[in-house]
Amino acid sequence: MTGFLGTVLITFHDGAVLTVGRVLSATTVLVLGLLLGAWVSRIVHRRVTRRQFSPDAAPIASKLVFILLSIITIMFTLNILSVPITAFTFLSGAVAIGFGFGAQNIINNLISGWILMAERPVRIGDIIELGESKGVVERIGNRSTRVRRVDGVHIMIPNSLLMENTVINWTLVDRNIRTTVRVGVAYGSPVRKVEALIQQVLLEHELILKDPPPSILFSDFGDSALIFEAIFWCRVVSGERDLRVIRSDVRFRIDALFNEHGITIAFPQLDLHIKSMPNRDAPVAENTASG
Repeated sequence: MTGFLGTVLITFHDGAVLTVGRVLSATTVLVLGLLLGAWVSRIVHRRVTRRQFSPDAAPIASKLVFILLSIITIMFTLNILSVPITAFTFLSGAVAIGFGFGAQNIINNLISGWILMAERPVRIGDIIELGESKGVVERIGNRSTRVRRVDGVHIMIPNSLLMENTVINWTLVDRNIRTTVRVGVAYGSPVRKVEALIQQVLLEHELILKDPPPSILFSDFGDSALIFEAIFWCRVVSGERDLRVIRSDVRFRIDALFNEHGITIAFPQLDLHIKSMPNRDAPVAENTASG
């Protein structure tokens, strides 16, 4: 058995030899090192998550630990094999040419992913909008970013698209988002009373921020209504769904208050004028003079 493990497979130009025993030892070290790296990275992920840092801190920390341990394992494996770095000169050149022709997109997305995790223009939990797609970032991977839309559909966006295109990040600085609710009341309604009631609704809602304060604008004289626009800021957690729920609550409350105070919410109206015309088919009475 010792003779078999000592069998020479490759002899390098500097006199170093590669035996079967070294190959088996290096393989064992490589497998155990990668398994150890994965186990340690999971532990780091759990501990960082428990400390309640930002949502993307745990994935970044775990990936860095895994890559660092993988590099150490590979270097230690090469040391066991006694493989000189010059042996990889030709191989690295071939790999570089292959990457240049066939793996441009993969490398682009990989580098873009690391830039995203380093600069953090997009983070896990952010509400982003790219083209017609809008949703919450759930995961930033090495190649793509996973976004969950309001309807529950998951979108896999290549990392390079997030770096090369204009991305609207609704929650880059904070989670405060401005939104509006429009309502029209009938002509002749007391406009100052309408303003006060809408203001009351906005101040009562617990998810609408008091700073900056909400504002009510008398925005237009519509065809069938006096148009008011409520502008307010609110703090969102789960994205567009929170905004839709808050706007719905505001509309329900406005309708209830307007009913209590006799204010009519206007609706489109059309006045139709009918003009009567003489009936041409009616018999014309003849006036006969008696002789």
